[in-house]
Amino acid sequence: MGKRVLVLGCTGSIGSQTLDIIRNMPQDFTLCGVAAGKNEKAVSALCGEFKCAGTVFSRDGNEGLRNLIESCGADIAVNGISGSAGLMPSAMALEAGMDLALANKETVVMAWNLIRQISERTGARIIPVDSEHSAIFNLTQRIGPENISQIIITASGGPFREYSPEQLKEVTADDALRHPTWSMGPKITVDSASLANKGLEVIEAVRLFDVPAEHVKVAVHPQSLVHSLVRTKDGMLYAQISNPDMRHPILGALVWPENRENYLEPFELFGNTMTFSKPRTDLFTMIGLAYKCAEKSSSYTIAFNAANEAAVAAFLEHKINFLSIADVVEDTLQDDWSMIPGTLDEVMEADRRAREKAAVRIESIRGSL
Repeated sequence: MGKRVLVLGCTGSIGSQTLDIIRNMPQDFTLCGVAAGKNEKAVSALCGEFKCAGTVFSRDGNEGLRNLIESCGADIAVNGISGSAGLMPSAMALEAGMDLALANKETVVMAWNLIRQISERTGARIIPVDSEHSAIFNLTQRIGPENISQIIITASGGPFREYSPEQLKEVTADDALRHPTWSMGPKITVDSASLANKGLEVIEAVRLFDVPAEHVKVAVHPQSLVHSLVRTKDGMLYAQISNPDMRHPILGALVWPENRENYLEPFELFGNTMTFSKPRTDLFTMIGLAYKCAEKSSSYTIAFNAANEAAVAAFLEHKINFLSIADVVEDTLQDDWSMIPGTLDEVMEADRRAREKAAVRIESIRGSL
């Protein structure tokens, strides 16, 4: 029968690739539940194919999702929901005692302390699925966190890594959605182009691996073959290398702490070139803003995430230009975000307030264009 898997965000990039793994490894995994935001037709088709339960957020709400999580009997939930909408499902899955294969950055960026408390109370494990954090997690598990002095997160650099400031002023949403190496949803693809994604990953690394922000570095690696590195106290660097295929970290989370033979194409060392460079933080300012938020913590990381989500949505709707995304975030962070949320409701209240602040800035920019 295999491990029982619940897929949250089943129609998105992570969800679809998880389903591919389950289809190809039926002896190892059984799909016991699926959830999606709006696509009722797709959910219905998957429920028929896998003989499992399903829910649609827009129709069934949080109560429908809670019922699915509590009744499906999953051993592990894969959370591939995009954005802040993924926070509450993460909490629900952990509350139900199931392990969480986490691809939703916002769970960590918005509410890590609260989420970690649930995990510790129920004994459910959190296993990162982001390719970078999956790599760090596996390297840390094998080397030992006490032996690591630095974490180096790799970044593709996105489609604009060599653009001039003048060129960046002219880029469109369609340009930003043409990622050179990864196939992802629209929001995370724009985040990759602005390097906001790396900023969120810096915050994630600080929290997931309990390290100071200054111990986390970013390296631009266009080939996306090295998914992250760690430096040990003796100065040595250790890397995890594979083809840029998200099924690798998803499968790694599903079988952890085991390794398992699988159908995925192994990385071929010969014939590949790997290059590394420093990010252009003077032009891609979202990384610097994220470091400041990681250091301040409190609700600053919530505000960073919420303002970025609002700005990216406005960019995709052609309301602001690409460079204005960082302007919106920086302006939002000028408010006082020193409040430390004690509940998930307080997290969502800070998120709401940041979106309101960002919306004002977006309208101001829109009016000046």
